Amino acid sequence: MAAAPEDPVLERYFKGHKAAVTSVAFSPSGKQLATASWDTFLMLWNCKPQARAFRYVGHKDVVTSVQFSPLGNLLASASRDRTVRLWIPDKRGKSSEFKAHTAPVRSVDFSADGQFLATASEDKSIKVWNMYRQRFLYSLYRHTHWVRCAKFSPDGRLIVSCSEDKTIKIWDTTNKQCVNNFSDSVGFANFVDFNPNGTCIASAGSDHTVKIWDIRVNKLLQHYQVHSGGVNCVSFHPSGNYIITASSDGTLKILDLLEGRLIYTLQGHTGPVFTVSFSKGGELFSSGGADTQVLLWRTNFDYLNCKDMIKRNLKRLHFDSSPHLVDIYPRTPHPHEGKIETVETTDTTVRTLPDKGEEISRYFLNPSLLSPDCSPAALKKKTEDMSDIPSESQRSIPLAVTDALEHIMEQLNVLTQTVSILEQRLTLTEDKLKDCLENQQRLFNVIQQKS
Repeated sequence: MAAAPEDPVLERYFKGHKAAVTSVAFSPSGKQLATASWDTFLMLWNCKPQARAFRYVGHKDVVTSVQFSPLGNLLASASRDRTVRLWIPDKRGKSSEFKAHTAPVRSVDFSADGQFLATASEDKSIKVWNMYRQRFLYSLYRHTHWVRCAKFSPDGRLIVSCSEDKTIKIWDTTNKQCVNNFSDSVGFANFVDFNPNGTCIASAGSDHTVKIWDIRVNKLLQHYQVHSGGVNCVSFHPSGNYIITASSDGTLKILDLLEGRLIYTLQGHTGPVFTVSFSKGGELFSSGGADTQVLLWRTNFDYLNCKDMIKRNLKRLHFDSSPHLVDIYPRTPHPHEGKIETVETTDTTVRTLPDKGEEISRYFLNPSLLSPDCSPAALKKKTEDMSDIPSESQRSIPLAVTDALEHIMEQLNVLTQTVSILEQRLTLTEDKLKDCLENQQRLFNVIQQKS
């Protein structure tokens, strides 16, 4: 019997990876799909049939996460090789490598304005990077075990993270403090994300559960136990009314959050499903898993309502306005009141090394990263103001001191890059010396044999 018009439909599948698919991400236009895999490659697929796919080579170990920038002109990936890479999503696939984590990196996430990137790692830290300047900004340290995922809130003022220490933490990006903490005694969250309007978070549990928390009142709103295996990933529909889940039990499930019930179970994969993601408009979603397949689905449900909800959510995203504290922050006293927590804001091991010379810098220091209709000078000034200098209401030190500190930071950044280049040259010299010694030893052995 044919499926009802509102049922999700499997449109097509992509085969190209040689190992399990760990992450999928749609481009903002919805015309391309990026996938990451255990085979160490990224693949960029065109959603149109018969279109050519591109394979990106650069990581030396499992690629764990991939995401497009909000403008679609960059692609970020994380890997177990301890690096983060930024790629140009075209047929050449040029990339730049970031090194700061000391253990495998589990997730990458762009802020909604494209200015920042958050990375989560098994070194127990979350690191935040400035995309316009291509530099490391600060680390967040409070987790006591591997951090599996970190995501920005829609307005960029908060970061939510989950860890194998069985906690979910919410961080304020302005003062770098942990402002909220949810803990679980049973399992840990594999994945966590904000809903489209930023008032709730969803967690995908290793204990087979999906939980929805309201961060305004610090309460668990909904608790779903619909899977028979660990939940590896969740994705909110842009309307905020639905959430889709991917599980090790081999199924995808769609939950109606307004009615609080399971509405669809989808079986297309053979084996655990590791990742799922809605497109920006919500009309498509994609999934990937241990069977190496990437499946592309069409939602076909609540499409008109979705458009209305997206318009309503967009009205809330005002990046330059003052925070809506009543809307986002907990109204009840939270467990961290009275205990000011600090974070580490420097990292001596940070290195930002383009692997293909100055040409990469021209690609990544592109003003179009922020806004297509602003001049480069205005963009640079705006970005510097937003990322490094606090507003008048927040400033507690004189402007002259702030300028001096900014200058010092610039000099430190130059020194860091210089040291990194020297390290590279020293490594090359050591390799050459090793080759010379090996050649000398071989010659010595030949002379000995002749004599």
